[in-house]
Amino acid sequence: MQEKRVLWLVLLIGFSLSAQIKGVVKDSLTGKPISYVNIAVENENKGTTSEENGEFSINIKGEGRNLIFSALGYEKLKIKATRASEVKLIPKTFQLDEVVIAKRFGTKTQEIGSTKNEIAQAFDNGPRIDVKYFPYVPKYKKTRYLKQVSIYTDSSIENATIRIHFYTVDDFGFPSDELLEKDFIVTVKKGVKKSYFNVSDFNLKMPKKGMFVGFEKLIIEKNKVENTITDYNSNTTRVEKTYYPFVLYNFVPSDYYYTYYGGKWNRETKPANGSSTEKMMIYEPAINIVLTN
Repeated sequence: MQEKRVLWLVLLIGFSLSAQIKGVVKDSLTGKPISYVNIAVENENKGTTSEENGEFSINIKGEGRNLIFSALGYEKLKIKATRASEVKLIPKTFQLDEVVIAKRFGTKTQEIGSTKNEIAQAFDNGPRIDVKYFPYVPKYKKTRYLKQVSIYTDSSIENATIRIHFYTVDDFGFPSDELLEKDFIVTVKKGVKKSYFNVSDFNLKMPKKGMFVGFEKLIIEKNKVENTITDYNSNTTRVEKTYYPFVLYNFVPSDYYYTYYGGKWNRETKPANGSSTEKMMIYEPAINIVLTN
């Protein structure tokens, strides 16, 4: 009898430490589901993405965890994981700027962002948003418009989807406001590919402070591949889930880099005991942009 009590106690403890949260994300005004919402566990490198029908599922370890929901065009929302069965996001109100139609020629182009070390490696970056900084230099004045963005990917499935972000830079050097008003979700082919995507219709200009361009992996069923892994020592099996595409990274010197996880932007810097003159080596997403006039 005592052994059964111990067994039940172990089961209860295990259940309390890990729970699956299921829910749906909707527009607070229309009640319609919101696709591809970024869902992060606060202050943890763990998260997921809502499906096309707004539904999501995520495993949470420990009690009292908060989930942070963010989507382009909506106010960010933080809510207890236990209350996330139906999440309603409030649409943002935008003050429309005066639209100026500039005459564009498209006779000159230049691709920027190439690195000296073009040997790239693929990583499964999970639910984070990793970005690459593009500083502004005076010569861009003659080719100030964004024509294309390129991204180097490795995918084991055909037509995997990924979201690309464009951010302004705030006074502290962090990624700030989105430059687009709607999601820019692109499809990449199977294999190791460098794909170019047209962004000229967005009428984006290179800001004077420079800009960040980043990518976000979509943790959705369409991008998922499952493999059964067998441990012959313990004679057990487990299902391993992988979400494609992988984005390739270049190994470059830098003083710091930014990544979005846990519901906020984080700046990673070199250790305090490192050299004050030498830059640290980081893995930076293999993303370039093409400018035109």
